[in-house]
Amino acid sequence: MSKLGTAFTEGIIAFTATNIDDIIILLFFFSQIDANFRRRHILVGQYLGFAAIIIASLPGFFGGLVVQREWIGLLGILPIVIGIKQLVNREEETTVVQTVSTDFREPSPKNLILSFVLSILHPQTYKVAAVTIANGGDNISIYIPLFAGHDLASLGVILTVFSFMVGVWCAIAYFLSRQPTIASIFSRYGKAIVPFVLIGLGLFIIYERGTFSLLPWFRG
Repeated sequence: MSKLGTAFTEGIIAFTATNIDDIIILLFFFSQIDANFRRRHILVGQYLGFAAIIIASLPGFFGGLVVQREWIGLLGILPIVIGIKQLVNREEETTVVQTVSTDFREPSPKNLILSFVLSILHPQTYKVAAVTIANGGDNISIYIPLFAGHDLASLGVILTVFSFMVGVWCAIAYFLSRQPTIASIFSRYGKAIVPFVLIGLGLFIIYERGTFSLLPWFRG
């Protein structure tokens, strides 16, 4: 029992320590909600992205090696590409949102399964998942040794804690985005600065992970 309790505590600490910066990214996402970008896209995308990180970390449980930080940094390319695409297609996206806002219809409450499936297939969900993977890619090097130190039952506790904490993180970010002061700032400047935030995030990921050292002209 104490071993499972230790796994529970380690799960909370590990998630909080490795995902504290995700609150800011989620804040930006929730501030961009409109007819074509729904809360469910953010929630499902966050879970899909984090699931990919967990899957990539599972080799630690089976005795795999830690992924080299420099190669993890290549994930920074994802938010850079998304940010550049948003800058290039800003006018086009505005037109699409206006069109969708008049034609879009929410699925009936009776079709929750259909709604969930459509959310998984929606491009906005993949955008959120891609940014989640890129921003959390470095977590792999932490989760691999964490998983390696536990048996199957303890691993199940940690993964359960992680799943719960993803929902908590989304709830916190959504709550903060609904605060009048924060909502006013993000609604006024959010759409304009989000592409630059994504590009900056990608460059920071590449720099912080030392990925530039993979390039011949950056080597000493």
